[in-house]
Amino acid sequence: MAQLVKLQDYISRYQIDLARYPTQFIRLKQNQWDRVKHQWQTGEVIDRWEHLDEEVIQEEEKKSSLLSKIFPFGKKAKIVEESTDEIEKVKISNDWAIEEEVPDEDTTLFFEPNIVYAPKTLEELKKMFIDQFFHFQMKWASSTMREKSYVDPKFMRDTLLRAMLQTLPDNYLIFYYPIIKVKKAPIELDIIILTPTDCLCITILEQEEQAVYIANSERFWIKKVGKNDKKVLSPLIQLNRMETLMEQLFTQNGIEVPIKKVLLTRNGYIDYPGSMYGTQFVDKRKFPEWMKQLNRSVSPMKHMQMRAAQAILNNVQTTSFHRDIWNTGSTENKES
Repeated sequence: MAQLVKLQDYISRYQIDLARYPTQFIRLKQNQWDRVKHQWQTGEVIDRWEHLDEEVIQEEEKKSSLLSKIFPFGKKAKIVEESTDEIEKVKISNDWAIEEEVPDEDTTLFFEPNIVYAPKTLEELKKMFIDQFFHFQMKWASSTMREKSYVDPKFMRDTLLRAMLQTLPDNYLIFYYPIIKVKKAPIELDIIILTPTDCLCITILEQEEQAVYIANSERFWIKKVGKNDKKVLSPLIQLNRMETLMEQLFTQNGIEVPIKKVLLTRNGYIDYPGSMYGTQFVDKRKFPEWMKQLNRSVSPMKHMQMRAAQAILNNVQTTSFHRDIWNTGSTENKES
């Protein structure tokens, strides 16, 4: 399950401490899954899956040699999941993590999956678990102990966001339509995925079903829907701008991460004559295989990947509300 580091201009826990939260995300997810799976396998009747907080997790890790082998959190440690009955196989390098105790702030957001039906197979149990974990990820990407952001309901229904988070591995960091400040001016980007080896800049083309997008010139394309043709602005303009901004940001921070561009449509087709260096066209025909290829990542998280994520977070716009203001219904907000 990929990690949602930044969602639009919402406050994110990863902005608080990027060196800590990726590891905590993996530990929390795996401990809860191990617990839920054990309860299901032993036939224990559960009306509610209660949250296992950090103190309980740490205590159980001390008692369990098995969990200690799975989750070593010292420097230079590796986290490797090899069992085929897990949610996914993950190989994460923890070289960049820190050893301090997790602060109280990290325990303020609970994951409490609910039994909505009795799963008959392990696959059904996994599906129930990751669907509910998606909602938990959305909370992580829109709140901290002290602040929250209003989340547009459309993101809860966003099938692409859900597919990316639930399909891609833990070592992928996703920025979903982040708002970057360039010379104090806010600019909304599209989707950025930081893999251990690359930065993927993704622009989405999803309008009418079965639409065909035909490259016609550098500035305008033709969109064909049935017998109707319509001139549209070339999506490569936005994609190239995103690449340029990432290149500038990485150069300023001494970050060396290859940038790859992707033009993506899940419900239409792209007709582009020839090929374009550094740009991949993924349409309805290629999308399933493209996702499979992304999911085959075997490289551990890299220090340069984390530096790239931090560089982006250092330049994002954030709109949030203090929790006491949220609770009293005040409309005063805070931007940073």
